[in-house]
Amino acid sequence: MKRIKLGILQTNHDKSVEVGDAFPDDAHRFRDMFDLQEDRFQYKIYMTIGGEVPKDLDEQDAYLITGSPLSVLDEHVFSNALMDFIRRCDAAKKPLMGACFGHQAIALALGGKVEKSSRGYNVGIEDTLFSKQRSWMVPKANSLPMYVFHEDQVTELPEGCELLGSSKNCEIASFAKGDHIFTTQAHPEFTHEFMNCVLGFTEAKMNKDEVATARASMKQIPLGETFCQWTTNFFKASF
Repeated sequence: MKRIKLGILQTNHDKSVEVGDAFPDDAHRFRDMFDLQEDRFQYKIYMTIGGEVPKDLDEQDAYLITGSPLSVLDEHVFSNALMDFIRRCDAAKKPLMGACFGHQAIALALGGKVEKSSRGYNVGIEDTLFSKQRSWMVPKANSLPMYVFHEDQVTELPEGCELLGSSKNCEIASFAKGDHIFTTQAHPEFTHEFMNCVLGFTEAKMNKDEVATARASMKQIPLGETFCQWTTNFFKASF
């Protein structure tokens, strides 16, 4: 079978010595996760953080928007181009997956609402409970523990979107639109080592309770690889 051409829109470029120089970037974390699977993709990385988005949707078969420590509520050099790209994907029913920042950006671009959480930071490993199932969500699971690291969250779904999953601290943790959009607030691509490093780098901005809760939750075993398999199935279902 011909490999699916997957375009990854990278919305983060960490330049810190502690994190950016110590670990692969967001796009490569997804590549590493996908490459553990039997199905392999042909990748193209778009440095959306610098304003690069696909000019022609047919450049790739499917797209993924990464997470980012930036807030989707702020104006960035790439904000307008990314919002336009998401709307073009929706209009053309181009397969599009978004994680964390990508999840929020898709919601915002399509008319939903994103706000800062009144609970503050939501960090650690949290179960996403899936109340709805789609054909691509195989192997089946009603709950997936995955790494989370966010302060903003989707509070209102765009018209035509369906809530798939919720977590304790995030009601809209995963949604879909038709068979062409699939999202998660979580970070299925994170590893324990990376999460531990990012938490250590960020905990000075968090209160003690948030840090304690995050570290206690990280004793769980995450199942991000299952969500990545769902994402692969989601892309394949479009062809």
